[in-house]
Amino acid sequence: MDQSKEMARIAYQALSDKKGEDIKVIDIRDISVLADYFLIANGSSDNQVNALVDNVEEELHKAGYHLKQREGRSGASWVLLDFGDIIVHVFDKENRLFYDLERIWKDGKTITIDELEEK
Repeated sequence: MDQSKEMARIAYQALSDKKGEDIKVIDIRDISVLADYFLIANGSSDNQVNALVDNVEEELHKAGYHLKQREGRSGASWVLLDFGDIIVHVFDKENRLFYDLERIWKDGKTITIDELEEK
């Protein structure tokens, strides 16, 4: 399995483990040089957004992947985690609807967890 796909799988699982809502994985390899995958999820409260962010950072760190940049802080309505090959966006519900990244990146390919787990 290639590194970026493995990173996306770990991040997806970390979001899922903390009950992230409406987790989307968008394959942007063919349309952007920013990263290979975007992951987008939201939490139902500030505490849950923080838990989602912390769990993604922790699980990817345990797997040997390092955070390159973080935008947004505790209590933020949108936190971006840039791991190089993947970028994870965690929102509160209201801001996810407002920014609508899925629409902006609609040229990317939405993939399922099953596709992430394929070798």
